[in-house]
Amino acid sequence: MHILYSTVSFLMQRVVMGSWEHFVPILIAILLGLAAIRYAKRNLNVNNQYRFIHFIAIGVSLTVLSFHLHKMMFGDYNIQKDLPLYLCSLLAILIPVFTFYRKYWMYEILVFWIIAGTLQAVITPDIASGFPTFDYVRYWVVHLGLLLVISYATVIFKMTPNFKSVFKSFFALQLYFLMVLAVNYLLNANYFYLSQKPQSASLLDYFGDWPIYIIVVQLILVPYFLIIYLPFYLFQMKGKRNNQ
Repeated sequence: MHILYSTVSFLMQRVVMGSWEHFVPILIAILLGLAAIRYAKRNLNVNNQYRFIHFIAIGVSLTVLSFHLHKMMFGDYNIQKDLPLYLCSLLAILIPVFTFYRKYWMYEILVFWIIAGTLQAVITPDIASGFPTFDYVRYWVVHLGLLLVISYATVIFKMTPNFKSVFKSFFALQLYFLMVLAVNYLLNANYFYLSQKPQSASLLDYFGDWPIYIIVVQLILVPYFLIIYLPFYLFQMKGKRNNQ
C-alpha cells in the first residue's frame, strides 16, 4: 500500500524544469526529428516524403483529440477552460490540414505561431502530472510534434518565410484573438487570458493591469516574430552570396 501511494504521489507531481522528465523528451525528439528528416531526404521520393510527414501530423492530431475525448468521458471536462483553443492544442489538431495541402500561405502563418508558441512551452514546461500520465505524453507530443512538422517542411519542402510573412502571421493571429474574445464572451471564459490575468504568478504581471498587458503583448509580438525570422534571413543571405 505504501509503495502504491508513493507511486501515485510521484505521478501526480508537477514536472519540474530541469528534471529528467523535462530534458529526456526533448533529447528524444531531437534525435527522432533529425533521423526522420535524414531518412526522408535520403530514402523517400517526393510523394512518400509528403505521406511520411502527413502520417506524423495525423498522429499528433489524434493524440490531442484522444486526450479531450478521454477527459470528456472520464474526467471533469469544463468548456470554460478545457476547449482546445490554446494555440498549440488547436494547431496540433489542425496540422494535418497543412501537411495535406502544403500551401505556402499556411506555412507563413504556422512557422511563427509554432515557434513562438512552443519554444516557451518546451523551455518552461507547465505539466501538472509527470510520466507516464496521458497529460504528460500529450504535452510533449503536441509541442515537440509541431516543431518537428514545421522543421520538416522547412528542410524537405524547402519552405522559408520572408519579411512579409512576419506581418501576415501577425495579422492572422489578430483574427484568431478576435475569435477567442467572442468565445470568452459567450462562455464567460478566459482563454488566452484575454479577460483577466492568471491568478498565479506569470510574466504578464510585469505588463500592467487589464487591458494594458494585452496591448503590451501585442506590441511585443512583431519584434518577437522578427527575431524568429532573423535566422531564416541570415541563411537566405548566405545562400545568395554563395550563388554569386
